[in-house]
Amino acid sequence: MASVGHACPAPMKPTSNGVFQGDSPLDFALPLAILQICLVILLTRGLAFILRPLRQPRVIAEITGGILLGPSALGRSERFLQAVFPPKSQTVLDTLANLGLIFFMFLVGLELDPKSLRQTGKKALGIAIAGISLPFALGIGSSFLLRETISKGVDSSSFLVFMGVALSITAFPVLARILAELKLLTADVGRMAMSAAAVNDVAAWILLALAVALSGSGQSSLVPVWVFLSGCVFVICLTLLVPPTFKWMARQCHEGEPVEETYVCATLAAVLAAGFITDAIGIHAMFGAFVVGVLVPKEGPFASALVEKVEDLVSGIFLPLYFVSSGLKTNIATIQGLQSWGLLALVILTACLGKIVGTFVVSLSFKVPLREALALGILMNTKGLVELIVLNIGKDRKVLNDQVFAIMILMAVVTTFMTTPLVMAVYKPARRARVADYKHRTVERKNSKAQFRILACFHSARNIPSTINLLEALRGIQKSEGLCVYALHLMELSERSSAILMVHKARRNGLPFWNRGRQSNPNHIVVAFEAFQQLSRVSVRPMTAISSMSDMHEDICTTAESKRAAIIILPFHKHQRLDGSLETTRSDFRWVNQRVLKHAPCSVGILIDRGLGGTTQVSASNVSYTITVLFFGGRDDREALACGARMAEHPGISFIVIRFLLAADTIGNTVSVDMAGNASMDEEVLSEFKLKTSRDGSVRYEERLVRNTAETIAVIREVSRCNLLLVGRMPDGELALALSTRSDCLELGPVGSLLTSLEFSTASVLVIQQYSDRVFMNLVSELEEDSPDKGSDLSN
Repeated sequence: MASVGHACPAPMKPTSNGVFQGDSPLDFALPLAILQICLVILLTRGLAFILRPLRQPRVIAEITGGILLGPSALGRSERFLQAVFPPKSQTVLDTLANLGLIFFMFLVGLELDPKSLRQTGKKALGIAIAGISLPFALGIGSSFLLRETISKGVDSSSFLVFMGVALSITAFPVLARILAELKLLTADVGRMAMSAAAVNDVAAWILLALAVALSGSGQSSLVPVWVFLSGCVFVICLTLLVPPTFKWMARQCHEGEPVEETYVCATLAAVLAAGFITDAIGIHAMFGAFVVGVLVPKEGPFASALVEKVEDLVSGIFLPLYFVSSGLKTNIATIQGLQSWGLLALVILTACLGKIVGTFVVSLSFKVPLREALALGILMNTKGLVELIVLNIGKDRKVLNDQVFAIMILMAVVTTFMTTPLVMAVYKPARRARVADYKHRTVERKNSKAQFRILACFHSARNIPSTINLLEALRGIQKSEGLCVYALHLMELSERSSAILMVHKARRNGLPFWNRGRQSNPNHIVVAFEAFQQLSRVSVRPMTAISSMSDMHEDICTTAESKRAAIIILPFHKHQRLDGSLETTRSDFRWVNQRVLKHAPCSVGILIDRGLGGTTQVSASNVSYTITVLFFGGRDDREALACGARMAEHPGISFIVIRFLLAADTIGNTVSVDMAGNASMDEEVLSEFKLKTSRDGSVRYEERLVRNTAETIAVIREVSRCNLLLVGRMPDGELALALSTRSDCLELGPVGSLLTSLEFSTASVLVIQQYSDRVFMNLVSELEEDSPDKGSDLSN
C-alpha cells in the first residue's frame, strides 16, 4: 500500500568526484559540511568583532549568527537555504553539532569543582536558591498563559517544567566572562555571583534531566519514572567508578611532563560511552559527558591537558554548528500580531522579574549593599548555551512549538545583551579612587627608611627566578621597615573554556587573596614566592590579574595604586635565546608595557632578562653580583641611581656608577638641550650619594669623558660585563639625544634600546621611568606612534 506524504530526501554521498567530472560539491556531505562550518565561523567571529565595543560576550554573536542564517533572515531565501542548508544535510549537521555539544559539556563539567560547591557560603547558597525558585515558579505561571494562547495541545507537565527550567537558568561560563570584562571577578559581587551561578548550574541540570524524563513519548506513564531512576543509578555508578580511575591517571601525570596519549584517549572514549548510555536511557547524551567532566579530579596537570587537547577544536569548529542548528529552527516571522509580541514582552519581563527581584530581595536580607544586590540580580539573569540546550531539547521533544521556541530564543538574547550595560549603570567599582596616603610613588625619596613596596609582574614561570633574584637585590637590608612585594601573575582571559578553569585554580590557590590557612600549595609559582618570603624575611603577597590583553594594563595600574607601590617591575616582551639574541615571546606584552608606562601611578621598571643569577633562585648568602648604573642625567637616571643605592646595601653586591660627561672641547659643537634645571639636581643627588658611600669599598663612582656617540657606546660596551645594568628610560643631555637615533624599542628609551642588541648580550638590564605628576607629552606621542593601531612592526 503506497504511503501518502513527502518523500524522504535521498542520502548524500560523502565526497564528490570534482567539478571537472560534473559533480557539484554542494550535493555531497563532506564539502557541504566544510562550507557550512566556514560560513558559520566567518559570520559569528565577524559579529563578535562588531559587538566587542559593546563589551558583549561571544555567545550573543553566536546565537545571533545562527538566527541570521536561519529562516528569520538569510534563510528566507529558498535558494540560499536549499543550496547551503538543504534538508538532506540536516542529519549530518545535527550529528556534528551534537558531537561538539557532548565534548563541550564535558569541558563545562571540568569547570565545576564539587569541592568548591560544598564550601559555598550561606549567602551565596541563599542567593542561588532564590535565583532558581522564584523564576521557576514564574515560569510555571507564564506557561499556563502560553498554553491557553499559542501553545495549545502540548503535554502540560513537560511544558510546565521546561518553561520553569528555561527561566531559572544562569549561564555560568557566560557570567564569568562578563565579570572578567567588567573587572568584577575578584570583587565581592563577582565572587558571590560566581558561587551562586555554580550552584544554579548544577540545579538546572538536575531539573533539566527531570524535564527530559517527563517529556518522553512512551506509551506507559511509568516510563518517565524508569528513565529518572535509571539516570540516578547511572550517576551513582559513575560517582563510584570514575573518581578512583581518574585519580590514578592523574597520579601518573607529573607537572611539566606531557600527558600520555593513552590517558587522553581513554578519557574521551569514556565521555562518548557515558553519552551513549544516557542516550540509551532516554536522557540526552550530553548528560553523561557532563557528569564525567564534573567527576574528573581538578588537581594536577591532567585536567588542564584534557582541556588543551579538546577545547579549541570543539569550541572553534563543532560548537558553532549547534548555534546554526538552533538558528535553523528559529523563525522570528512566526511571532505575528499584537498578541504574540505581547507574550514575548511578558516572557522577557517575567524572566527579568524572577531573577532580578528574587536575587535582589534575598541579597538585601543578607545585608548586601543596595547597588551590589541590584548588580547581583542583573548578573544572575545571564543566559547562554545552556538555555539553547534546554530549548532545543524541548523543540525536539515536541514540547515547544515554533512560535514559543522563537519567543524563548529572543528572550535569551535580550536578557544576556542587557546584562553588561545595566551592571555598568548601577555598579561601577572600577573607578579608581585616589589613595589619600599614597606618598611614596618613586624609589627616590627623602625618608629612605619607609617601607618599600614593589609590584612585580610576571607572565609565566620563565620570569620567576630573575624576578626573585632582582627582588633579593632590592631588599635593602639596612631599612627598618623592609620590603613588601606584591607578586602579580598576569593571566589572559580568552573566550576559551579553560579560562574559567584558570579562574577556579587561581582562587583555589589563594589568589588573588593570600590564603594563609593552607599548609601546602600545589602551584609552583606560589611555592617559589613562599620560599623567598621565608628565606629572605620579606613580605610577599601573590596576586593574580585575569583580564584580556587589551585592558591588562588597567589591572596593573589599579593594583599598583591600591597597594601604594613605589615601582612596578614588568618583564620585557622578549626572552634570550641560546645564541644570546632576544626573541619575541608575545607582541601583546609590548603593548601592555607601553600602556603601563603611560598610565602608571608610580615609577616603572622593565626587566630585560638575561639570566640574572642563573635559572634558579639565589639565596641571600650566595648573592654575588656586579651592578652598574649608566648615568647621563635627568629624573629617570636619578631613579635608577636610587634603585642602585638600595641594592648597594646588600653585602653580596658590588656597585658601580658610571657618569657620562661631554668632553670640554666638544661642548661648543653640540646642540644645547634644555634640561629644566635637572643638571643642578643631578649634581646634588650625586654629591649626596658619594658622601654616603665614601667609606663603602663595594661602591665605585667613575666619570667618563666622551666626545661622540661612538665613544659613548665603547664605554658602555666596556662596563657592560656585569650582572645587571640600571638605566633611565629617558636620560637628559646631548649624549643621550645622540643615541636616540638608534632606538627601535621606544618603551626602553635610547640607552635601554641600545642594550637589547646582540653585542650587549651578557648583562640583564632594568630600564626605569620615574613617576611624575606632569604628563610627558613626548612619552604619549612616542607610544601612540609606536602603537599597534598605527600598524607598527610587531616583531620588535
